[in-house]
Amino acid sequence: MSTRDIYLSFFMFTVNLHPDDPQYTEGVVRHMEELCSMGYAGFDLPVFPHGSSNPQEDVPRYEQLRKALDAAGLTEVGLTTNVATTPACDPTSMDASVRDAALVYLKSRVDITAALGGTIMAGPVLFPYNVFPTAHGETLWSDALQDWLLPRYEIARPLFEQLGEYAAGQGVRVAIEPVDHWETPAPNMVRDVLDFLGGVRSPHIGVCVDSSHVVLGSSGPEAYLRDIEDCARQQRLHYVQVSPPDRGEVADSWIPWREFLDPVLPVYEGPLLIEVFNAIPEFLNSLRLTRRKFWIPGEDEPVAGVPSAYDVARDGIDKLRTELAVSG
Repeated sequence: MSTRDIYLSFFMFTVNLHPDDPQYTEGVVRHMEELCSMGYAGFDLPVFPHGSSNPQEDVPRYEQLRKALDAAGLTEVGLTTNVATTPACDPTSMDASVRDAALVYLKSRVDITAALGGTIMAGPVLFPYNVFPTAHGETLWSDALQDWLLPRYEIARPLFEQLGEYAAGQGVRVAIEPVDHWETPAPNMVRDVLDFLGGVRSPHIGVCVDSSHVVLGSSGPEAYLRDIEDCARQQRLHYVQVSPPDRGEVADSWIPWREFLDPVLPVYEGPLLIEVFNAIPEFLNSLRLTRRKFWIPGEDEPVAGVPSAYDVARDGIDKLRTELAVSG
């Protein structure tokens, strides 16, 4: 079990890979080479919405990135993608034109995943991330929120049925990530996603399970065990992410290792992703980060007493390997 592939999220470094910028790509290659020397088998890449009126125009940009990685000798590196929807491309919108835009957008992200050689596209792709609904100027919570959500779940199911069929043709699985209620209104729990998927036939639409969200927004270990069993039975457990509740260092963190890993490892054969959100500007407000940034070699000056991004990555993979060895 300790030989399982371990990936690292590029959220450690960026939310935008600037695939059109050869100089930026050189930095991406440099990071990947260093991280591969630590034992990382692949990386989860954020696919940034570039703002084009035609999101399909982004696909050649990432094709060029894949070619650059291959030219640098990184042909064996596995890649997955992290994608989020936006208010302008909201699969749950009551406006049919917005839902149509969402389907076009999500199909283009599937194409980007395939162009990168990846088979997993994961993230908060159901409701727009970090956008909380309001009524009469007040944010909706509790019963009012749940009542607001029901028709939007219902109206999004046909879109995800179409997306699943399209993703199957591209050899890509889409993993909807439940995100804790501190960051987004829904879905917050694995069970929320499973309930939504009860109306979606395509097994290419599944679940991304993240330890941080399980700890911050789940019902407890017994419910989690049942949820993982149901994911496995439905063949919808598409991605597993290891991230501390504070989204920081993995090596010494409040991850309930046995409760989280033991239900997953017998039924999931894919890569395990270590996801660390560094204190780069894009995350400061959305995650309300107060800790100092893990300084990035080659980009930042070293900071005394603060670990580098490489230190955090190295200690994280060592810790996860140790926990996998315990699982045997």
